[in-house]
Amino acid sequence: MDQSHLESPTMSNAGTRKDERLDLRLSAQAKALLQRAASARHKTVSEFVVESSLTAAAETLAERREILLDDAQWEAFLAALDRPPSPKPGLEDLLRHKSVFE
Repeated sequence: MDQSHLESPTMSNAGTRKDERLDLRLSAQAKALLQRAASARHKTVSEFVVESSLTAAAETLAERREILLDDAQWEAFLAALDRPPSPKPGLEDLLRHKSVFE
């Protein structure tokens, strides 16, 4: 399965030919904010926007990753969800005492 979409955005762009363009319309305030942020990272606005956008895109897609289970795995998963939690004496003891922050 092709997993190139899971690579780090900055690593996958190294040595990659850049033939595509993306045009954006934004407010003067948004542009100024991007310019300040790019400057703070010592990058051009284009570098900053591409890097930030690719990172956000990868995170968004990772959050929506599908988990595929066969029938046996699905049944085991459901059984684990239905099983009552096992006793945790250390946790119970911890929760009986006041927090140091209280």
